[in-house]
Amino acid sequence: MTDIPKHILKEATSREFKASVRLGKAGLTETVLDEIRQQLNTRELVKIKANKGLFEREQRSEVWAYLATNTGSVVVLQRGNIGVLWRR
Repeated sequence: MTDIPKHILKEATSREFKASVRLGKAGLTETVLDEIRQQLNTRELVKIKANKGLFEREQRSEVWAYLATNTGSVVVLQRGNIGVLWRR
């Protein structure tokens, strides 16, 4: 696992850090992956919020891992339907 700097963890858990990507009823599409990649090119952290009920509780960890793998990032935080990715 990658060591995540404390300032990254602090920013990821901040309430002021709002989600910049929403996963809607269309789910994980190539367009969503492209948007996340594009945002990771311009910022260190991207907060993603999935609509409630889109993924089962057991699937969420797999979804965040899939997003991290396919965008070349690291999962910093996963809490319920919210995940934060960090550009390495």
